[in-house]
Amino acid sequence: MALLSTPFQFKGLSLKNRIVMPPMCQYSVDAHDGTPTDWHFVHYVSRAVGGTGLIIVEMTDVEPDGRISNGDLGLWSDEQIPAYARIVSEVHKYGAKIGIQIAHAGRKAEDAEVPVSASAIAFPGARYKTPRALTTEEVKQMVVKFQDSARRAVEAGFDTIEIHGAHGYLIHQFHSPLTNQRDDEYGRDKALFGVEIIQAIKEVMPADMPLIMRVSAVEYVDDGYGLDYSTELCRRYKEAGVDIFHLSSGGEGPIGSAGRPGVHPGYQVPLARAIKQALDVPVIAVGNLDDPKVAEASIGNGDTDLVAVGRGMLRDPYWALHAIHELSADELQPPKQYSRAF
Repeated sequence: MALLSTPFQFKGLSLKNRIVMPPMCQYSVDAHDGTPTDWHFVHYVSRAVGGTGLIIVEMTDVEPDGRISNGDLGLWSDEQIPAYARIVSEVHKYGAKIGIQIAHAGRKAEDAEVPVSASAIAFPGARYKTPRALTTEEVKQMVVKFQDSARRAVEAGFDTIEIHGAHGYLIHQFHSPLTNQRDDEYGRDKALFGVEIIQAIKEVMPADMPLIMRVSAVEYVDDGYGLDYSTELCRRYKEAGVDIFHLSSGGEGPIGSAGRPGVHPGYQVPLARAIKQALDVPVIAVGNLDDPKVAEASIGNGDTDLVAVGRGMLRDPYWALHAIHELSADELQPPKQYSRAF
């Protein structure tokens, strides 16, 4: 039996296979109100029809100025809940589970009049503005905004929640020594902001719902942190309540003089393996895993529990069906409407 098609169970989350569609921004909210559109409905439901085990909705922001662009999703109002619930309900009809990534772009919020961050340090590049450092009280208020968005996600019926602590966005800006130069409690303990968000979100989640966190395991920028630092960071986050880590890398600035590994198939899998082994937690690996044999090997070698296929699923909504068919055609269970094509 192909390992890619084996079920995965953790707490109350039961997946029919090990295939994850990771969050990928669509920049398609034309009304700029943060509410999902018919595009989002078709986009996510089609991947459920296509056999994906777990779909994670793109970066969804806790306040309007937390968006990368005004075309991004948000979950800062109860009025937005029904549009998400509609997607969740339809995805469930096809045997898939669905999560949502809760986030704030911080200094990378391109359309915010004045972005906010841990410190007043601009992201490199002409299109980025110099952010304003959040006050200590505003940081505490931001924790509540994350909690409120998570509560709405639970009300919408999502099966899991992912916190975005990677790719140079707000939580990453707090836990990176490059961007957190504060002298208050959130500067002395750079993991504190993330820890408080985790604890606050756990308060509004069902006890059997796992919490996922995405983390950049290596920054790649000059003087950026490496795997030893991120391992201890993830240890703090695990102690605070994270159940599953989704490991990526980069995002906090331009690639430094040391460079990064070639972007070959599975190039980030060693990062997932390192965190999995160090902390004894389930992990999601990502990074050019759209070759089914590479994805299968990543699970078979014990490097990861789940594989996330991003660009591959943008190209092919039915990637999961095609991958399982390639690995083990006898196990394939396509929708009855499509069965004669296989």
